Amino acid sequence: MKVAFQMDPIGSVDIDADSSFRLAEEAQARGHELFFYTPDHLSYREGRIMASAAPLKVQRVRGDHATLGPVADLDLADVDVVWLRQDPPFDMGYITTTHLLDRLKGRTLVVNDPFWVRNAPEKLLVLDFPDLMPPTTIARDLDVLKSFKAAHGDIILKPLYGNGGAGVFRLGPEDRNLNSLHELFAAINREPLIAQKFLPAVARGDKRVILVDGDPVGAINRVPAKGETRSNMHVGGRPEKSALTDRDREICAAIGPRLREMGQVFVGIDVIGDHLTEINLTSPTGIQELERFDGINVAVKIWEAVEARLAG
Repeated sequence: MKVAFQMDPIGSVDIDADSSFRLAEEAQARGHELFFYTPDHLSYREGRIMASAAPLKVQRVRGDHATLGPVADLDLADVDVVWLRQDPPFDMGYITTTHLLDRLKGRTLVVNDPFWVRNAPEKLLVLDFPDLMPPTTIARDLDVLKSFKAAHGDIILKPLYGNGGAGVFRLGPEDRNLNSLHELFAAINREPLIAQKFLPAVARGDKRVILVDGDPVGAINRVPAKGETRSNMHVGGRPEKSALTDRDREICAAIGPRLREMGQVFVGIDVIGDHLTEINLTSPTGIQELERFDGINVAVKIWEAVEARLAG
């Protein structure tokens, strides 16, 4: 097959952690022909969805892990699979790429399906499962946020479209910074904020459960660094081996059929204690850590699911 990766610059990825690199590595091992381009090189040209793309070869050699051929125009209708793998921010640039990639439907398989990546962001899709999530409010109105804090005392406040733990604040019962934080965020953008009841179980970790075509394949636990509330690996969270619990499987059974129907082949959900907090569709991570801890080759499972969709 011909496979194109739309992602951030591949030269700077961590080959021991990056999920896109692992997917490319497995694709190459399966004999697929790889191409690479960054989102700013995606375009619409008189009815065609094009990319200024380079042939790609990968190898697990630190500092020499990606070899790119000469850049040339690539009609994405002529490839079999496009991987939508750039990291957030989930801004209008990101949204525009999903609109363009949508136009490949029926000709090229885009993974994950860009229609739902656009219309079901991770902190919003979870609202479809209120029985699984902690008490939550989404608002720009300061009075609404104050009311939520008054009701729950200890809360987490974060940007609705943030990622990697950036801009996440814990406001305890005695904290007086809500007004100031609201002013800060309001000066940056016009988006609402999301507030959730603080879950003390986060001290034991924030579990990342990986689902392939709606089925759970394994989990890793991300433990906050000392003195931190956030467990994201981008901000120093430590990955640990973890098993799927009955509650994890219950959550996956509730959301899995919907993810499968939406064409979301590779998904990472976040679970704290007994609560589902996010459903990550945009650029999930964690498959290399899971492979190291449990020997589960998630990349193989993902490619088998992709190939099955193409065959079907």
